[in-house]
Amino acid sequence: MEFNKKALNKKLVKIAAPIAIQGIVSATLSMVDNIMVGFLGETELAAVGVGSQLFMVHYLVLFGILSGSATFMAQFYGTKDMANIRKVIGFDFTLLAVLGTVCFILVNCFTNGILSVYTEDPAVKALAAQYVRINSLAFLLMAVSAPLEMAFKATQQVKIPMTISTVIFFSNIAINYVLIFGKFGFPKMGVAGAAIGTLSSRIIEVLMNSYFAFRAKNEFFGKVRSYFGWDRVLIKRIIKNATPTTINEFFWSFGQTMYVAAFSRISTTAYAAYQAANSIFNIFNFAAFSIGDAALILIGEKLGEGDMEYTWKLSKHMIKASLLAGAVIGTITILLSGSLSGIFNLTDEGKMYTKYILIVFGATMAADLYNGLQIAGILRAGGDTKFAMISESMCIWFIAVPLAFIASLVWHLPVHMALLVTRTEMFIRAAILTKRYLSKKWMNTVITDL
Repeated sequence: MEFNKKALNKKLVKIAAPIAIQGIVSATLSMVDNIMVGFLGETELAAVGVGSQLFMVHYLVLFGILSGSATFMAQFYGTKDMANIRKVIGFDFTLLAVLGTVCFILVNCFTNGILSVYTEDPAVKALAAQYVRINSLAFLLMAVSAPLEMAFKATQQVKIPMTISTVIFFSNIAINYVLIFGKFGFPKMGVAGAAIGTLSSRIIEVLMNSYFAFRAKNEFFGKVRSYFGWDRVLIKRIIKNATPTTINEFFWSFGQTMYVAAFSRISTTAYAAYQAANSIFNIFNFAAFSIGDAALILIGEKLGEGDMEYTWKLSKHMIKASLLAGAVIGTITILLSGSLSGIFNLTDEGKMYTKYILIVFGATMAADLYNGLQIAGILRAGGDTKFAMISESMCIWFIAVPLAFIASLVWHLPVHMALLVTRTEMFIRAAILTKRYLSKKWMNTVITDL
């Protein structure tokens, strides 16, 4: 196929824009949740931040499973094999139901022990436990909604997740407002109200995803039984591909929570500032990382068709787009850091830290996005998940996590400087991933003979 940049850019925008909007809505929702809780005080904000770490670990392990199976969905879409796409979705349902059940049991039976990893403040821990226990049903609900959302993206029906996330955005804000602050005759529930709001949004998400999935206009529409009855060869290949991505996301997400464990020990104010800055930056981050999602979809489709020359040109184009997006979005983040730091109800010291943390995030955005594109987009699209897992996990656990604790507990750096030291790891990872990309060993068709 002829490589037409104009047509490709048009298709890229068509796919990436709805994904970006969905990401911005999701990240804004997280920020709004934090702003609402932040009006109650720094302890409440820190508690929701700590409690959210457990859900982040679950979500990213879930994302690892789905990212590994999305390789097959995208490549099957290249050959228009909807029957096998349904089987991949059904396998994901089953696997994530098991994961959700395990997480539900763990966080309800060992809540205090798990939270002790992230904070030593008894007031923060008590409120975080309340948040986690109420919201724990979300582990089970996401086993239904998440595979369907990934399937919509892999089959290029990206407007559906965007629509669903927009509805959830406004629903969650309304429920949070009523329950956190006790409006319209409801009791003032604070952190518990935020948890109920989040759980309610997950229920709405399941209902809407199911509605769009099981209607005839849907690309992969089929009877419920067609999602099961899996082929043994297909399942073995999915497990082989998804196991490294799942391990990768677990170690990555657990590494992120270790940064929280390190920074929270500087002070509650320092961690509250980190939580505030992180929720703001996620708005920019999710928008930028839509390019990575689009890369997996588009590159996976072309690999499924077997067009290797077009795939290589496409991947180079995606890298240029990611570096440009990283530079632009990083610059915007830095320029707006001062005004954005005043959104939260923090002390003057907390606002100062929030501004500096946003500057650090913005300055390293291009490297962050490049690494994300390579790992979650290009390498996974070609099934090169084992190398992605090893390179990212080793860089985080042997470089970034030790630096976070050394900077916080040994060097006693302020939180923004500790974060800057920690993020130097990204440039080492970028060099490793570039070498792998240039070798072309990631260019594989994983659906051959299925």
